[in-house]
Amino acid sequence: MANMFALILAIATLITGIVWCLDKFKWAPARRAKALAVSDEKVQTTTGKVKPGWAETAASVFPVLLVVFVVRSFVYEPFQIPSGSMMPTLLIGDFILVEKFAYGIKDPITQTTLIPTGHPKRGDIAVFKYPKQPSLDYIKRVVGLPGDRVTYDPLSKTVSIISGCEAGANCDKAVPVTYSDVEPSDFVQTFSGFDGNEAGNGFYQLPQGESMQGGLRLATRNETLAEVTHRILIVQQAPSQPGAYYHQPGQRESTWVVPQGMYFMMGDNRDNSADSRYWGFVPERNLVGKATAIWMSFEKQEGQWPTGVRLSRIGGIH
Repeated sequence: MANMFALILAIATLITGIVWCLDKFKWAPARRAKALAVSDEKVQTTTGKVKPGWAETAASVFPVLLVVFVVRSFVYEPFQIPSGSMMPTLLIGDFILVEKFAYGIKDPITQTTLIPTGHPKRGDIAVFKYPKQPSLDYIKRVVGLPGDRVTYDPLSKTVSIISGCEAGANCDKAVPVTYSDVEPSDFVQTFSGFDGNEAGNGFYQLPQGESMQGGLRLATRNETLAEVTHRILIVQQAPSQPGAYYHQPGQRESTWVVPQGMYFMMGDNRDNSADSRYWGFVPERNLVGKATAIWMSFEKQEGQWPTGVRLSRIGGIH
């Protein structure tokens, strides 16, 4: 859908641009020449109406479309957060700006890199095309870089990373990954019938000490990946599901070695995120950009209409 919109925007910009060029360099000079050649004011007025209404509209819209196309394709693109997989960093209803040039200036239609400008860093929040269905945009945190061996412990719900692990090579350079103590969070998750496997159908901010019927309070802790510290959410009561994880040939269960040109992504809401643990790696060509700021935020639940505005969330993403 995102690529289709980019294609439609590109075609609309091209068509209106052609009309604008025809008017500026062909039709407008012809009108002026005819106006000068005709002395009769009545004939001038009639003859001057060379450009039809649709052409005038197209020519006037072109500068706006051009600015939108350039900014959206190469500078910043707005996205809406539709699910709770990146809570508490990003909430359902957040509208974010994604820096398109962070990981290379790309063809907006084919996503081919035209000018390399950089690569994801561990801890970045990145938007990318879902590898199994590239028409969908996903947003997750970059946890594993090319050559990293990432291990996730489903019991302690912690990550360990060793870098420089090329195929068949021994590696022992551990990446510092630390955690704070687990504490109750401000978020309560409701379920359609919680048995540890059901998907949550609602996330609500509720002061600690208060409860909600059918709700389960999530736990939180700080996770530090190298130099990037952020909050994550976990469901302490949820049993581990390593059997559902993506199994990389030649690796132990719950362990992955990130191939060159690939990245390992995880959601901050660890027990409510379909990420690289379940479907594998993200190719570099699928990267759309780096999430940098929240420009608007609405109080809402997944699939429901907004009920309010969260002005306090507007600003940079931490």
